[in-house]
Amino acid sequence: MTAQIDDGLWDEFHKAVNMTSRELREWLSVEAAGENSEEVPDRAGRPLGRQVLEILGKRRTDLTGSDAEAMRRVVEIVGSQHPEGTDPKAGGADWRHGLMDIGHDPLKE
Repeated sequence: MTAQIDDGLWDEFHKAVNMTSRELREWLSVEAAGENSEEVPDRAGRPLGRQVLEILGKRRTDLTGSDAEAMRRVVEIVGSQHPEGTDPKAGGADWRHGLMDIGHDPLKE
């Protein structure tokens, strides 16, 4: 089932997610790789990050209600953890990596 995605959500999501699908896919693969195990590429990363990657690969008309909810969640997380005007180096590596897990690299302003 497709969902209507209004212009505001579409624009906010694409402003919050400033990594390309390739950058995000590579990041999720690197983050998921551990010393003793490596995730299957299609399952690498956290669920929300994987869903962001799926959304980036879809046309706007193919987005579902679940996709719209994930988009809202990403916009909310990025807005609360990295408000406009915040120094991109304000947080540590864990903060940056947490945002990168959902497609936002604060150093890529």
